[in-house]
Amino acid sequence: MLPPFQNEPFTDFNNERNAAVMREAIANVESQFGREYPLIIGGKPYTTGDMLASPNPSNFDEIVGLVHKADTKLADKALDEATAAFQEWKRVAPEVRARHLLRVAARLRKRKAEFTALMVLEVGKSWPEADADVAEAIDFAEFYAREMIRYSQEQPLTALPGEQNELYYIPLGVGVVVPPWNFPLAIMAGMTLASVVTGNTVVLKPSSDSPIVAAKFVELLEEIGLPPGVVNFVPGSGSRIGDYLVGSPRTRFIAFTGSKEVGLHINELAAKTAEGQVWIKRVVAEMGGKDTIVVDETADLESAAEGIVAAAFGFSGQKCSACSRVVVVDQVYDEVVGKVVDRTNKLKVGPVKEQENWMGPVSSKSAYESISSYIKIGQGEGNLLTGGGPLNDGQHGWFLKPTVIGDVDPKARVSQEEIFGPVLAAFRAKDYDDALEVANNTEFGLTGAVYSRERQRLEQARQDFHVGNLYLNRKCTGALVGVHPFGGFNMSGTDSKAGGRDYLLLFMQAKSVSEKL
Repeated sequence: MLPPFQNEPFTDFNNERNAAVMREAIANVESQFGREYPLIIGGKPYTTGDMLASPNPSNFDEIVGLVHKADTKLADKALDEATAAFQEWKRVAPEVRARHLLRVAARLRKRKAEFTALMVLEVGKSWPEADADVAEAIDFAEFYAREMIRYSQEQPLTALPGEQNELYYIPLGVGVVVPPWNFPLAIMAGMTLASVVTGNTVVLKPSSDSPIVAAKFVELLEEIGLPPGVVNFVPGSGSRIGDYLVGSPRTRFIAFTGSKEVGLHINELAAKTAEGQVWIKRVVAEMGGKDTIVVDETADLESAAEGIVAAAFGFSGQKCSACSRVVVVDQVYDEVVGKVVDRTNKLKVGPVKEQENWMGPVSSKSAYESISSYIKIGQGEGNLLTGGGPLNDGQHGWFLKPTVIGDVDPKARVSQEEIFGPVLAAFRAKDYDDALEVANNTEFGLTGAVYSRERQRLEQARQDFHVGNLYLNRKCTGALVGVHPFGGFNMSGTDSKAGGRDYLLLFMQAKSVSEKL
């Protein structure tokens, strides 16, 4: 009998012993810079010579690692191996599959500093942000293990005299997992482990911006004894092998987290029936967000400003849950936005291998260029209050100043389009009803927050703020597995709730069996 699930605690880096361990881990990861990582298909390594380099966004002259890229022939072989492995893996008892996840959690705890350091260097997460990413991956492993055991137990049915009836859950088949770079361990591991523990096999195509974290995770799966072929590691471009994998008639489901545009493309491609396909493919997609924090005149304004800045600029605003819009009733707009600007100006930005830097770079050159263009657009759509461009500190990294743009029109581009960077747009609202109307005026519906001391207004937000994750009097980022099941509405995805008690149902199908006595 497993003990009740508990969230993995975060590391206190104010403790010098923990900080020293982290500095050593960073040095160890740096000593492996430039290492090559093969594809893993059916438990065997494959090299192609077609290499993808993963640079350090804090210093793009440094190459964290290189992965060999798959072509369609190797992608096809990965599907072959996953299909073959499924015939055995689906028959493994759910309790045994769950124990594999518990071993994953245990091994991640032992290697926590290593994976934290790797994310600091490969995607530019600060120490606390990277540590929380590892903790979430551990939580997914622990939580989904328990959930699979729960789903494997007898399911309640209405009794019928003269018949023996049962309902149980069986796996779907071969799944293609396409994770994002911004939570390169937690979301990648969460989607992969949810697929595996439910009895499916996986072809894992990691993000091209974070392939080394994924390669190290696949090494960990080998270490804990996951059978060959259950998870197959195939880095490569989305256009070259991603579309091929999604379109294959052997693919039963796709688990994706990323942009709206890519998610819609995957959904459209998966909806087309390929020759020989005998099922309707299932798509589990978590896509973008344009998340809003609402502040009224009754709120604790200091707490609101603190939450806004943390949610807007944590990990350089590169979270689908990040606060990219703040709507403040006119009565306290100037005061709240002023506090936000003051706090933003005090943020320390720089290479995140250094503990004192609160915010690091954006993830890549393409992200840097896209966000920079939006900052220019925003300056024409509102008043630049702070930030507004690159951080010219002599570093060879993709650093941008945290930017606040005030008095933006609710229909402006920086209000409606997902920027995915350290850019916050601020809006004046006539009153609370107007603020909620602005909060709901995008095509997304992922996270949102309201700061208010008025009970009636909080209850109104429960009813009318159309997001999958609503937070009252706290920031709109930082969902915990089991505590805040995560996933949004509208163009934010397929309404799945990662880390929730119904999530594993997305990776299984129910079978009802009746026997006449």
